[in-house]
Amino acid sequence: MLYLKSFTFPTDGEEFDVIINVKEKCYSSFYPFKILSQRGIEKIDFEPVTIFYGSNGSGKTTALNVIAEKLKLERSSVYNKSSFFNDYVDLCGYTLKGMAIPANSRIITSDDVFDFMLNLRMLNEGIDTGREELFEEYRKIKSGDNGKFRLRSLDDFEKLKRITSVRRNTQSMYVKKNVGVNVWEQSNGESAFMYFAQKIEENALYLLDEPENSLSPQKQMELVRFLEDSARFYGCQFIIATHSPFVLSVKNARIYDFDSCPAAVKRWTELENVRVYYNFFKQHRADFEK
Repeated sequence: MLYLKSFTFPTDGEEFDVIINVKEKCYSSFYPFKILSQRGIEKIDFEPVTIFYGSNGSGKTTALNVIAEKLKLERSSVYNKSSFFNDYVDLCGYTLKGMAIPANSRIITSDDVFDFMLNLRMLNEGIDTGREELFEEYRKIKSGDNGKFRLRSLDDFEKLKRITSVRRNTQSMYVKKNVGVNVWEQSNGESAFMYFAQKIEENALYLLDEPENSLSPQKQMELVRFLEDSARFYGCQFIIATHSPFVLSVKNARIYDFDSCPAAVKRWTELENVRVYYNFFKQHRADFEK
């Protein structure tokens, strides 16, 4: 599915007109001005899957965040904007493929995934603490209740419900009903993949910033299949910033090489990062064929 058809960034001349007006204020940085224009990036045309490839500092994440801000997409983690970020976004434009951007569209960054995994860890630690407290409560109620309990307040009523639960359940059942089971029973990679599976719904535009982080090669290939199916069968459009050879191999993706100037559309097998992997394994081919 195609929702976002194209996106335009300010030209070098348009940037100059804005920067010259604030030069006298002695700012040391005009970010995100002069980042993408130096790469010759003025317009991006999109496919159902479009990928921004480039090394660190190439501007691929900057472009992703600018697009997300211009489209007012939902995001979880806070993005630290510079003093000129909104001025830059105001100079950008876009065209749609005949319909509005779906309301459930969003940008997903590596910070979102890390925060999700950290929250799972913290939640699980809290559950473990609660479990020990409930075991102790169970033992106290079981040993101290001799049928003499009397209702005197609403607090007593809550306590009665606890006592009734203790009488009717084994210790393990009592604890499980009150705190549930551990949620942290997966690896970081499995939890990261679960985050994408939860957040990516049908019929929406998604911007993904380096989704390969925390994912093993096997999980990256699983993510690739998930993205391909979501784009082909479930009405999703993806714009992805990555340098993972696995993610770059998504079928029928339009790939912009931000390391070239001007940025050019290339096949994934032409990209420098992928060629490094290819040449490395080619050199060690004999080791694999022993």
